[in-house]
Amino acid sequence: MEQPKDLNCLVETLLAFYKERDWEKFHSPKNLVMNLASETGELLDHFRWLTEEESYKLGPETRQEVSDEIADVFQSILALAEKLGIDPIQATYHKLKKLEKKYPKMPC
Repeated sequence: MEQPKDLNCLVETLLAFYKERDWEKFHSPKNLVMNLASETGELLDHFRWLTEEESYKLGPETRQEVSDEIADVFQSILALAEKLGIDPIQATYHKLKKLEKKYPKMPC
């Protein structure tokens, strides 16, 4: 599979993948949020019981498994954002502006 060049292309690729497998019928916002929680739990499981230091030093196999789980979480977020008509990049910038107001830069 050729790698998409940008986020919009990635979303289109994901949607085509889902359509080819007739998975769209399962992708209600409710189901996508439940899947996101599940995938996040799978990501969390790799870090359970690790020390702070150990969490930075994952072995190659664990690192690949974590990479796969990050991809699953990201796919779930992208599918949910697309289903609800939310641009995740624009939403992130908007949220960052809110955070800047809530937590202003500390003076020197």
